[in-house]
Amino acid sequence: MASNGYDADQIKVLRGLSPVRERPAMYIGDTGSYGVHHILFEVVDNSIDECLAGRCDTIDVVIHSDGSVSGTDNGCGIPVDMHPEEKRPGVEVVLTTLHAGSKFGGGGYKVSGGLHGVGVSCTNALSEWLEVRVRREGSEHVQRYERGVPKTKLEVVGKAKGTGTMIRFKPDPEIFEVTEFDYEVIARRLRELAYLTGGATISLADERTGKRESFSYKGGIAEYVKTLNRNKGVLHRTPVLIAAERDSIGIEVAIQYNDGYAEQVLSFANFINTREGGTHVSGFRTALTRTVNQYGRKLGVLKEKDPNLSGDDVREGLCAVVSVKLLNPQFEGQTKAKLGNSEVEGIVNSVVGEKLSEWFEEHPAEAKRIISQAQVAQRARDAARKASDLIKRKSALESGSMPGKLWDCSSRKREECEVFLVEGDSAAGSAKSARDARFQAILPLGGKPLTVEKARIDKVLSHEVLGTIISALGTGITAHSNGNGKAEAQEELGEEPQDEGDGEGEAQPGTAGEADGPDNGTMDLSKLRYERVIIMADADSDGLHIRTLLLNFFFRYMQPLITHGHVYIARPPLFRVKHGREIDYAWSEEELNRLLERTSPRGRQVSRFKGLGEMDAEDLALTTMDIATRRISRVTIDDCVMADDLFVTLLGEKVEPRREFIATHAKEVRNLDF
Repeated sequence: MASNGYDADQIKVLRGLSPVRERPAMYIGDTGSYGVHHILFEVVDNSIDECLAGRCDTIDVVIHSDGSVSGTDNGCGIPVDMHPEEKRPGVEVVLTTLHAGSKFGGGGYKVSGGLHGVGVSCTNALSEWLEVRVRREGSEHVQRYERGVPKTKLEVVGKAKGTGTMIRFKPDPEIFEVTEFDYEVIARRLRELAYLTGGATISLADERTGKRESFSYKGGIAEYVKTLNRNKGVLHRTPVLIAAERDSIGIEVAIQYNDGYAEQVLSFANFINTREGGTHVSGFRTALTRTVNQYGRKLGVLKEKDPNLSGDDVREGLCAVVSVKLLNPQFEGQTKAKLGNSEVEGIVNSVVGEKLSEWFEEHPAEAKRIISQAQVAQRARDAARKASDLIKRKSALESGSMPGKLWDCSSRKREECEVFLVEGDSAAGSAKSARDARFQAILPLGGKPLTVEKARIDKVLSHEVLGTIISALGTGITAHSNGNGKAEAQEELGEEPQDEGDGEGEAQPGTAGEADGPDNGTMDLSKLRYERVIIMADADSDGLHIRTLLLNFFFRYMQPLITHGHVYIARPPLFRVKHGREIDYAWSEEELNRLLERTSPRGRQVSRFKGLGEMDAEDLALTTMDIATRRISRVTIDDCVMADDLFVTLLGEKVEPRREFIATHAKEVRNLDF
């Protein structure tokens, strides 16, 4: 039989750390900025495991001027004695072998950040070089590696006081597109870990700038919740703190309600940020909805004829941190974004239900405020459903089920279509003339969007501008947001296009609310009509305000559009420079000055665009709409906690935080428009 060119000798066997270097994204998510920080956090997580075991209370991270980074702890130190089977020092086994460590039944850790066992060995494999220093048994031991391969033997270089481990490494440029460490990204994670450890001191120093910070929060996650709510009005001053251990699973939950409309639940398993939630979050939500309904009926606030409050109603204004510690965590994927242990759901459900019921009994006034806010949310959600139905009926009456203001494109292939949300009728007219009508749609906004930070969902759905956007996109919206970021734009040139419910059944009217339900929202990305949703506003302060309001709306009510990479910002230029027959554009004064240095003053004409309406169709097409020459920026969510705080600061009810923000950042303003 013919082999068809496929024989046993063509099968490639990857041994040691070779699989990590061959397919790094399988182990660390990607080879960009996220991945390079992930290999640092694997080192930090080892130190956190020492904290969990009660052997460490100090962690120091340093970004070095040579591009390397180091993590040092005062734990017990990685073992340096000979491994009985491998016949190598324990530290070398840990750093060069996948699935090696005392997490695998060795008894070294009661709980740890996961059982993949590929953490710090991945860091070693993907580093140009790595140096480990272990203080143990009165001596300091040192070993150096290059791209995962030992280059020296483990050596004793002197005496040492105390115990601990230092790992310093430099990311390998052969693997990573980005090798530079971002101070703020690291600081956010270390600050988060300091809250979760509730007493450990974690410091960060940057030799490049001299900046240094130290994080230590004895108040733990209760202090974390208070910090998250610092710019919001709270319904109860002291957070509800739940702490218990059951069936060898440690549970810690902090809850504090604010008078806002968004939900913010941060979840962790063994200090790993489970950004996509999991069974611990499902158990928490189920218990919260059930307990609020039960106590509401006990107080008589919820009458017998009243329907139960839904999960969305109960979670309006909720700020909570849910943290569990367990021996055998099961995460989905190496990046550990979601906890899958089925036994955790019932345990968290039971513990939270019991403890929250006790708190309600002891704090009836605060409990009544929480229930009353949920009732207002319920009424608003009923009104929102009516507004949503109105939008659907209105769309159905219009041609092709499209809002009347929309100039749609002719293509019906979503993957090639894009819609521009355009500020102002004159700008929309220019955009209509500049577009490629085959795949580019234009939606004039016709007014300023609503500040959704100050409005409930019923107001959002009844607002003309936002209702038109919702109708045009076709996905519906989510009933609430779950702020887990800074929404930021990453520059892209040319075209480059590159939620899940709670998981429990909804409580039925007239019952005790035994289970919490999925989102009331009807957002369905499969119904999205355009691959790219592009915000196109003037390049002045008014345009910035419009962009901010739209980003706030997308973040709060259509966040999956951002997380799945569908939202962009158009970047129209500020200046046009005409020199003879040649025309150039500049997007900032700095860029203009560089351009002017390259051209002769004679016959040169410089024009400043005050708005999109002043640009003719040719200018707009060439700089902002033509996929071959335009500049657009994709909006991403780097850190949901920071994004939530930023929107609350800029657009929320409190004036003082906004005044402080403006005073702090005033010197950073460029091209201020009056």
